[in-house]
Amino acid sequence: MRTAVFKNYKNGYYTFWFENGEELAFEEVHPRVLKQYDLQNDKRLIDLNFRITFIEDGDEDDPIYRVESLKPID
Repeated sequence: MRTAVFKNYKNGYYTFWFENGEELAFEEVHPRVLKQYDLQNDKRLIDLNFRITFIEDGDEDDPIYRVESLKPID
């Protein structure tokens, strides 16, 4: 798990900023996560810190990133 801040949902991508300054845009989020957190519509989630687990799929030229779990950090 890594620490990241949720920044926005735009044009089908969920953008998170990581503790090392890296920004990643995720194309997919596990349905279980979306059931817990309405990342597309709930503006209260913007700028919240999460512990995030994700996988990289696809190939080297066209990777697809998928959020597998999110846990808010208090």
